[in-house]
Amino acid sequence: MTQVALVTGGQRGIGLGIARALIKAGFHVAMAARSAPDDPSVTEALAELGPMARYFRHDMQEVAAVPSLLDAVEADLGPVTTLISNAGVPARVRGDMLDITPENFDFVLDVNLRGAFFLAQEVARRMLAQPSDHYQSIHFVTSVSATMVSVERAEYCISKAAAAMMAQTFAVRLAPHGIGVFELRPGIIETGMTAGVKDKYTARIEGGLVPAARWGQPADIGSVIVPLATGRAVFATGAAIPVDGGLSIPRL
Repeated sequence: MTQVALVTGGQRGIGLGIARALIKAGFHVAMAARSAPDDPSVTEALAELGPMARYFRHDMQEVAAVPSLLDAVEADLGPVTTLISNAGVPARVRGDMLDITPENFDFVLDVNLRGAFFLAQEVARRMLAQPSDHYQSIHFVTSVSATMVSVERAEYCISKAAAAMMAQTFAVRLAPHGIGVFELRPGIIETGMTAGVKDKYTARIEGGLVPAARWGQPADIGSVIVPLATGRAVFATGAAIPVDGGLSIPRL
C-alpha cells in the first residue's frame, strides 16, 4: 500500500516545503487548496514535485465538500495515511483588536479552526475504518502564536491557540488506535504570507528576537514532519513541537 499524504495549502510556502520533504521520503502527495488548478502556484508546484504529486481544489470553509475531496484523493492515489493540516489564513487587517469585525473574525476561525477540524475528523474516521500497513498520522501546523500574543492580529492568535487544543483532543482520541497526532508551531518563516512584514522582522531578527539569528524556511518544517510521519516518534503522540529557532523560549 502506498503512503499518501494530504497536505492542505501544499502548493506554496510552508505546505510546499512539507510536500517536497515527504516526496523525497517516498510519499505520494495530494495538495489541496482553494486556488484554481491553473493558478501559477499550482502549476509550478506540480512541475517541480513531479509525478508523485497531485492537486485537488478544496476550500477549507466548505466543510460539506470534505468527503468529496477525500473520495477524489482515494480514487487517484489511495487512502490518506498522513494528513498535514497546514492551510491557514492571516488576519485580514492588522490593527487594534478592539476594531476587529465579526466578519473578519469568522473568516479566520472558519479556515484555521473549523475547516481544519472537520477535515481531520473525516480523515480520522476513514483511518479507523480502513487501517493501513503504514503508520497513520495527523499533523496540525499551528504557530508560535498559539501561545505568543500579537494584539494586532488577535483573531489569528485565538485560532491557533484553539487549534493547539484541537491537536490535543485528536491525539487522545486516536492514541488507542496507534494513530499519531502532532502539532508543529512554526515561528517567523519566510513565505508569501510574511512578505509584507519582511523588513520589520528582519530588523528584529538582527536585533536578537530569534536566537538562531535567521528567518525560518519552509524546509525547516518539512525536515521535522518526515520523522513524525514515518513513525519514528510513535510514543510522542500529542507533542507540540516549536519550529522557530528558539523564538518561543522565555528569556530574561
